Amino acid sequence: MAQASEVQPEYDPEARVIAPVIVSTRAATGQREDLSAPVIAEFAETIGFVCRPPVIIPDGEGVLAALSELLVQVAPAVIITSGGTGLTSDDLTPEYTKPLLDKEMPGVVEAVRTHARATNPLAALNRGVAGVTEGTVIINLPGSPHAVRQGMEVITGLLPALCDQVADIRAADQWGSPGEQA
Repeated sequence: MAQASEVQPEYDPEARVIAPVIVSTRAATGQREDLSAPVIAEFAETIGFVCRPPVIIPDGEGVLAALSELLVQVAPAVIITSGGTGLTSDDLTPEYTKPLLDKEMPGVVEAVRTHARATNPLAALNRGVAGVTEGTVIINLPGSPHAVRQGMEVITGLLPALCDQVADIRAADQWGSPGEQA
């Protein structure tokens, strides 16, 4: 949370909003500080997106409720989850994200895994999913701040164009395939 002495960026109601959902039992119960949401916010700023304060929930069933509430109450351009993509019994973020998706985007998470595997072979174990629902992009990232940084390195290059597609914002000369005349 910002201190009174910190300068807050001016709020832009037209800016696209990223809503982080931190899925971590230890962070939700105060056993450790969440260090992933600040990484998401740092990258959001580099592409002109506004980052909401994170929703921090324990691993497990609360993911569906948190995502559903954000979709209804906030309707952000993007929801990025961090955590719950591993193999333990309460790592259920993908299972609770998938039913909400109208369209899946497996290439987004595959790009994240490929990028991260360059330095960490265990990145292949990330079970995250990505997709679109009701005009909102949802992307699952692993829970460690380092893995979030690696994921954001990939997805910040995609989000502006991805959000344009989801919102169907295109110039008249951009319809059809590259090289085609309008």
